[in-house]
Amino acid sequence: MSASSSHSHHLSPAFPGRAPWGTAGKLRAWQQGAMEKYIQEQPRDFLAVATPGAGKTTFALTLASWLLHHHVVQQVTVVAPTEHLKKQWAEAAARIGIKLDPEYSAGPLGKEYHGVAVTYAGVGVRPMLHRNRVEQRKTLVILDEIHHAGDSKSWGEACLEAFEPATRRLALTGTPFRSDTNPIPFVTYAEGSDGIRRSAADYTYGYGSALSDGVVRPVIFLSYSGNMRWRTKAGDEIEARLGEPMTKDAVSQAWRTALDPRGEWMPAVLRAADQRLTEVRKAIPDAGALVIASDQDSARAYAKLIREITGSRATVVLSDDAGASKKIDEFSDGDDRWMVAVRMVSEGVDVPRLAVGVYATTISTPLFFAQAVGRFVRSRRRGETASVFLPTIPDLLTFANEMEVERDHALDKPKKEGEEDPYAESEKEMEEANREQDEDTGEQDMLPFEALESDAVFDRVLYDGAEFGMQAHPGSEEEQDYLGIPGLLEPEQVQLLLQKRQARQIAHSRRKPDTEADLLELPADRRPVVTHKELMELRRQLNTMVGAYVHQSGKPHGVVHTELRRVCGGPPSAEATAGQLRQRIAKVQEWATRMR
Repeated sequence: MSASSSHSHHLSPAFPGRAPWGTAGKLRAWQQGAMEKYIQEQPRDFLAVATPGAGKTTFALTLASWLLHHHVVQQVTVVAPTEHLKKQWAEAAARIGIKLDPEYSAGPLGKEYHGVAVTYAGVGVRPMLHRNRVEQRKTLVILDEIHHAGDSKSWGEACLEAFEPATRRLALTGTPFRSDTNPIPFVTYAEGSDGIRRSAADYTYGYGSALSDGVVRPVIFLSYSGNMRWRTKAGDEIEARLGEPMTKDAVSQAWRTALDPRGEWMPAVLRAADQRLTEVRKAIPDAGALVIASDQDSARAYAKLIREITGSRATVVLSDDAGASKKIDEFSDGDDRWMVAVRMVSEGVDVPRLAVGVYATTISTPLFFAQAVGRFVRSRRRGETASVFLPTIPDLLTFANEMEVERDHALDKPKKEGEEDPYAESEKEMEEANREQDEDTGEQDMLPFEALESDAVFDRVLYDGAEFGMQAHPGSEEEQDYLGIPGLLEPEQVQLLLQKRQARQIAHSRRKPDTEADLLELPADRRPVVTHKELMELRRQLNTMVGAYVHQSGKPHGVVHTELRRVCGGPPSAEATAGQLRQRIAKVQEWATRMR
């Protein structure tokens, strides 16, 4: 964060204590640093990358006010991803004296307005309308969450056509990386030493910097595993444990089994999350919780479960619901405990009191994950923590462990053959993540899969790139230890407390009789999640070792594999866990050494 450090060393790093939606009387250090850089350079295009919850809106509106006051521009156009965000921008702007019309559709603008707030979809429908407006008067265009302009070719082209003549363009994003290689309009790309062109931000304020400044909350991720059982289209019943190595299809089906509201996994996790919320509300009385669901049916089913667990009704927000914005505002202003939202509604939900989340969707793009977690990190006062509950899915745990990694949008795929980009998710999945309508497509009925049963097991806690805890049953003393972490703690206190809780859990488990230690495992920091790619590499390594031993001993491959299974135990190699494969590799190495 070189820009902010050079411009804001004289400022207190985290003032003001609270800066929601354009109401701050003073700027935070990063906002002041970005303002000074902009005013000094006076660029036509400026890309500010700031972590969700850092205060991008306050920065943008302060800059807009400065440009209007100094007659650099005469009007403002804000482009936002959703209808709800469009209205939030207009409300925030009004609080500092900038009047934006969020209902503008065509024709001349009322004289009382300084500009308009529109959506990317709206620009996509009528780009020439907006081009005519920016050609008539000097205009500042604020492109909120600019990565959305790359969602479809037509949106990107429409933004280029509409805002190419603009006097000034300010692009904002909390998540500049995308899964695809669609270029984002008005963003500069610079080629790196690896030949890949990546987006170049003019000012960056990442989660790590914001956390150390006290601008955002630290996030505690609570991961839950468990046994899943489902039936395939062929009629086969499969059982697997979340977090164990398996094929991509099996991971997907196990994940969906966990999220099925008719199983035991979701009720157990919602119950744990509600307990966590109760603990947090001791220090933050109005703290709220949000479930991010995959579809409308699941959202309604989760809301029903929450009512059964808590005795209180949850607010359900669906993106095609005409009253969605009103529901979000009412929840934000109230003190109800729970809200359930679907897919990308999460990006439009800006409720600073949200402190507990349940990630109950199968979307596994890093972009969506970052946006979803961003709903919980907005800090109102020092010491607030956020807690997000996850299924033990390797991709999700990787994203959770990399919260502080800053990325840029890459225009090119890696050029080396066979090299995988872990963030190059399929375009179809990205499209699914960004779909604004949540209509029932019938896809669930066509998938060759039927969830049968599931249970939940507390697995581990992830915080600041480290992992804590040992597996424990829901409702156990061990689980309660982690759910009962105080809601107000400084980041370093969180780390210290987690270390103490894990040490206590290990000591307690050692005193248990073997008959009670059914969930006894290595501590989380010594229990890494093995990815499918790593599992394939272990199988390849075993086959190579067996091949060498076959050549040495003269025994057939099948005989060697059968003998390894007999000695080491476990299923065939294709179904073996990482630990079983490593055990067989060590055993065949031992046999080969004896023959020398």
